[in-house]
Amino acid sequence: MERILNEAKKVAEEAEVFCITSETTPVQFEANRLKHVQSKQSTNVALRIIKNGRIGYATATNLKESRNIVDSAVETAEFGMKAEFEFPSPDSYPKVVTYDPAIRRVSTEEMTELGEKMISSVRETTLELQCEASISKGTVSVRLINSRGGQAEYRKSLFSLSVEGQLIRGTDMLFVGEGQSSCHPINDISGITEIVLQQLEFSRNNTSIKTGELPVIFTPRGVASALVQPLMAGLNGKLVLEGSSPLVNKLGDKAFDTNLSIFDDPTIDFQPASRPCDDEGIASQRTPLIENGVVSNFLYDLQTAALAGKKSTGSGERHGSLPSPSVSAFIVSASETTFNDMVADIQEGLVVEYLMGAGQGNTLGGDFSGNVLLGYKIENGKIVGRVKDTMVAGNVYKVLNRVAAIGSETVWVGGILQTPPIYFSSVSVSSK
Repeated sequence: MERILNEAKKVAEEAEVFCITSETTPVQFEANRLKHVQSKQSTNVALRIIKNGRIGYATATNLKESRNIVDSAVETAEFGMKAEFEFPSPDSYPKVVTYDPAIRRVSTEEMTELGEKMISSVRETTLELQCEASISKGTVSVRLINSRGGQAEYRKSLFSLSVEGQLIRGTDMLFVGEGQSSCHPINDISGITEIVLQQLEFSRNNTSIKTGELPVIFTPRGVASALVQPLMAGLNGKLVLEGSSPLVNKLGDKAFDTNLSIFDDPTIDFQPASRPCDDEGIASQRTPLIENGVVSNFLYDLQTAALAGKKSTGSGERHGSLPSPSVSAFIVSASETTFNDMVADIQEGLVVEYLMGAGQGNTLGGDFSGNVLLGYKIENGKIVGRVKDTMVAGNVYKVLNRVAAIGSETVWVGGILQTPPIYFSSVSVSSK
């Protein structure tokens, strides 16, 4: 990395080298049986330069390719966007623990056993269930250096478990599933299997629901599949700057229900999305995004922040290209209402567990619409069965202004979202 940086400094005013090395071991099950075990290793290095005031960028999968990567970055700088920022000088970072050496000691045999236990547990009461499962462990090493002396380095361990089940009876297809991820090894599968068994129990009976504006509870998995992507887009500083976010000119305004508070926090120990700094070497921080319904911040990287006249929020992430503002850990604050109390409050309504195809509409405008892949009807304060051929639709900026209650217990979904269930007084439901 130092060789690449030194070569780049000879031809550019500023330069930055970013390197990420990963090693993963996934264990996959299909149709209730072990499918394969494999190990993967990868190294990716990215060079970003500022030459004649413009950004050049190149990547490689081999640190020995210093001359080629520098030449490529210089070529792209001729047509690159104008750099509005400077690379950061040396900085101190918060202590965020993201590595547990115990990950490496977990054997593939132990991972295989976890998969077998998950599948046998969720099939205990439903032997016809066809399951897929995934158990994965890995480590990631990140290092960054730049021409201003800025540098950062950290390691992260990752462990994840998931199980999905499919039950086909004639023309009826039922899908259930759950997963967990952590920087620690996960040995206790009960949190996953209990949720899947509860999904199966709620789905024992099929029922129908009327079409109309109905009370709807989104479980944490429902929140993830329906509501989060439009909201993340709306709070992205780049989209705000471009004028494509509905939250343009809303900073400091009340745009949501007063019950709603959301923040981004990559400083929580042992969470997969945590880190001491972002991919540009800016220190991680807890960033309030919505506080009691008021828009308090947007997420920025260095370039976007400079264009907006703001400071980076430490949200620069690379997804195989130049850094851009991205969510790290999106956290919806809990309130006081239990899930059972939400259900008890509804005479007729819907629980959405998974929504399919919600992101196919006008996501930037906040719209969501999709088929209820897994959901349950509420009748007289009780869950009475699974609904089929049902759709829900709405706009996050409208429904999040009529929140009936926010749940008291939060769950991590996918490693980047922590949320309680959310109960809305009125959402559009259509059923055949």
